[in-house]
Amino acid sequence: MSFNQFKNNKVVKIFTNTYVIILTFFIIWMFFWDDNSYLVHRRFNSEINDLEHAISSYQKKIKEDKATIKKLQDSLQLERFAREKYLMKKENEDIYIIEFDSIKK
Repeated sequence: MSFNQFKNNKVVKIFTNTYVIILTFFIIWMFFWDDNSYLVHRRFNSEINDLEHAISSYQKKIKEDKATIKKLQDSLQLERFAREKYLMKKENEDIYIIEFDSIKK
């Protein structure tokens, strides 16, 4: 195959076209090296998804805490909560903590 035949080949003509070369360079530049590249956008999208997940979990915790606060408005519930959660006791009262061993022998 001579150089003229190679040069007149249809595929070679397409790939040596000035517009194709410039377009290829532009696409590579925009995907990898630009400040607004595809890779940067992908990382930002993953961060957005992580933050949205965190927001939803925090909103769920806030809803649970609001329910707990509403329930603790009653003094009997407040005393029960303090005894169970923080092991508080009244005077002249003993507290025994019973822990069950979950390891099977």
